[in-house]
Amino acid sequence: MQTGGKAARPLSPHLQIYRPQITSILSILHRITGIALSVGTLMLTWWLLAAAAGPDYFATAHGFITSWFGWLLLFGWSVALFYHLANGIRHLAWDAGWGFEIPQVYTTGYAVLAATAILTAIAWIAGLTMGG
Repeated sequence: MQTGGKAARPLSPHLQIYRPQITSILSILHRITGIALSVGTLMLTWWLLAAAAGPDYFATAHGFITSWFGWLLLFGWSVALFYHLANGIRHLAWDAGWGFEIPQVYTTGYAVLAATAILTAIAWIAGLTMGG
């Protein structure tokens, strides 16, 4: 079939018919967590600058960070940190030429998710039990 003198080509799969796979989801999450880490680092920088600026500024920053919304942001930042770390290690293995077989890709993908959950839980349990 021709339209306008050119042969009709099949279109790329659209998101409505494309079934997401763990590889595509983890790739998208890696990009999202990279952005989240940048935004979270701005909050950390604000907190450090407030500490250097004096007690009034620090009280404001500390009040925000210890609010329910601040805790939620800190939790999200820690999840992003550990996910990006674990997936970055996975990418280093790929750079070394290891892990390209489909079973390994799936196994390491699930290992990244497990490592993210375990490392986040350890960090928060340690932080909360040590007076954080």
